[in-house]
Amino acid sequence: MAHFINDRAALVAEAVDGLVAGSGGRLARLDGDPAIRVVLRADWRADRVAVVSGGGSGHEPAHAGFVGRGLLTAAVCGDVFASPSVDAVLAGILAVTGPAGCLVIIKNYAGDRLNFGLAAERARAMGLSVETVTVADDVAIPGAAQARGIAGTLLVHKVAGHAAEGGRPLAEVAAAARAAAAAVKSLGLAVSGCTMPGGVAEARLAPGQAELGLGIHGEPGIERIALPPAADLARLMTARLGEAVPGDRPLALLVNTLGGTTALEMQVLTGAVLATPLGRRVRLLLGPTAAMTALDMHGISLSVMPLDAAAQDALEAATEVAAWPLAVPVTPATLRPLPDRVARLSSAASPSHDPAVAGAITAVCTAWIEAEADLNALDARVGDGDTGTTFAAAARAVLADLDRLPQAEPGALCRALSDRLARVAGGSSGVLMSIFFAAAGSGLAEGLGWSEALIRGADRLQAHGGARPGDRTLLDALVPALAALSEDGVTAAARAAETGAAATARMTRAGTGRSSYLAAADLDGVEDPGAVAVARAFKALASAAAGR
Repeated sequence: MAHFINDRAALVAEAVDGLVAGSGGRLARLDGDPAIRVVLRADWRADRVAVVSGGGSGHEPAHAGFVGRGLLTAAVCGDVFASPSVDAVLAGILAVTGPAGCLVIIKNYAGDRLNFGLAAERARAMGLSVETVTVADDVAIPGAAQARGIAGTLLVHKVAGHAAEGGRPLAEVAAAARAAAAAVKSLGLAVSGCTMPGGVAEARLAPGQAELGLGIHGEPGIERIALPPAADLARLMTARLGEAVPGDRPLALLVNTLGGTTALEMQVLTGAVLATPLGRRVRLLLGPTAAMTALDMHGISLSVMPLDAAAQDALEAATEVAAWPLAVPVTPATLRPLPDRVARLSSAASPSHDPAVAGAITAVCTAWIEAEADLNALDARVGDGDTGTTFAAAARAVLADLDRLPQAEPGALCRALSDRLARVAGGSSGVLMSIFFAAAGSGLAEGLGWSEALIRGADRLQAHGGARPGDRTLLDALVPALAALSEDGVTAAARAAETGAAATARMTRAGTGRSSYLAAADLDGVEDPGAVAVARAFKALASAAAGR
């Protein structure tokens, strides 16, 4: 797999340089030894307790991305998924520790415990006041003697950083951090491994599988499961977390992506988590966001912490750190009604029934639903891979409303189809279908026959969309099909549509749409998915007509 790197050996040092360079002067780094990569506050005056943490790189924005007022004073960066050395940690402690002392926050991994712990001992031997707190928030293995420190560590950072920024003495800062570390609980899940920079992707999971209870270094999860829908997954994860935070105390929730999960998925999962019994206890939400990642792992972790007044104040306190997720109160969703003119169907016609029309509509819609995967696969080669989903969504919506359509009134039927398609079918395909049926409905209302009205619809598509036959669009199937329909009937129209769709595979220039941005080699041999959808529709119409 390709990565945006120069030299793998210099990756972390160059990443630290990039972070500092882009900080607007907020951050600094230690210089003098390339093996020591410490990011610290540029404005630090050592006039209060310092808070130091860190660990292996690959978890960005953790840890260096959370250096700033009200959070970490310094972060020590190891190699990818490897603890920094004792010398590096000691350098970080010495660089920021003044008379008020230093709190070192350690994730409960063996390397971190040893290197950070020994560095703290050496700093104490030099006469510095240093306290340590170890975070072991992972609940994947009930009763584990050495639970891992994962994303919940960040909530401990915030509690400690807030206490330190407020000028509290080291003993109080450490006590607040220990209380937070004891309270926070986390659980992770992923559907993929991660890819080491300069390496190749690991494929240890089959499609549809997930690993529950994994750490943040790419190690396998405790349990391999079949990936359920998001709502069921949320119930599974929150049930495990709920066992670790029993009772009814209000909670803070951090929803964290492990690096490769899309924002859409994260939003779905967040809504699903908040809808669970545990989710209904959440008063403060942080995320969904990338906070402690595992490179590009396609996964999620949930961290919960019972709230009291002090913890809530700490999590809600403002910070200058852009990567820190704002803690927001969880409130009921605000819902507003649709504007009246949108809520009412523009077609006021009453439902009516015509078995032939209903059969034709059902045949086309069924064909589009069955073609969803094929059309998406075609579109993925020349576009964004959603043509099949767009047509299938339109088909499902029309079928759901079939008995409410004015089937026996052609003009009103086309206007009703236009209304529904404009609402439910996204992208250019949806609006093009809506325009087509709106223009056809107007033609039918003026007394045109079906063939002439549909040709008018195609004409309006060309006028509004700017495409013409030969531009490698659905028109390459639609226009010849309508011409054949007016002369020879629906069977001939189906043949013409199929021929037109097949011809688009030989068109290496697209006049409009996403395909117009592609090179000829990318288009050669690939049928236009919109044209194929039209051909499937006419084939279904011909079959329905033959079966009557």
